[in-house]
Amino acid sequence: MGLKENTHKNTKVKNASPKALYVDIGKRLRMLRFELDYTQEQMAETLGLSLAYYGKIERGVYGLSLEKLVIVHSKFDVDINYLLTGNKRNEISLKEIVEGCPSEQRYNLEQLIKYAINLAKGNKED
Repeated sequence: MGLKENTHKNTKVKNASPKALYVDIGKRLRMLRFELDYTQEQMAETLGLSLAYYGKIERGVYGLSLEKLVIVHSKFDVDINYLLTGNKRNEISLKEIVEGCPSEQRYNLEQLIKYAINLAKGNKED
C-alpha cells in the first residue's frame, strides 16, 4: 500500500505509518532539546518519564501521549501542530502588511491598526 497525499492550505501531508510519524516527532523533539540546551535526562524529568523511555521517544520507537504533548506545549511554548506534522503556523508580519498596502491607503490602515491596538489594551480612542 502506497502513501496517500492530502492537500490542505497548500500543504501536502503524507499519511504514513505510526512508526514514521514517531521518528519524525522524535527528531523534532530532539531539535527542541538542543535549542533549549537540555540533556535527555532534563527532558525526561520535565515530562515525567524515565530516561530510557524518553530516549526511545527521540529515536521513534514510541510516541508521546496526549498528556505529554500538552506538557511540551505548556512548558516550552511549542506548537503541537509543528511537533506532530513539522508544519509551522503562518506568521503574518505587520510590516509586510503595511508595506503591501497601496500608498494612498496606508494612512487609513495605520489608523485602523492604532485603533485595534487601543481596543486590545482597553484604552479609549486617541
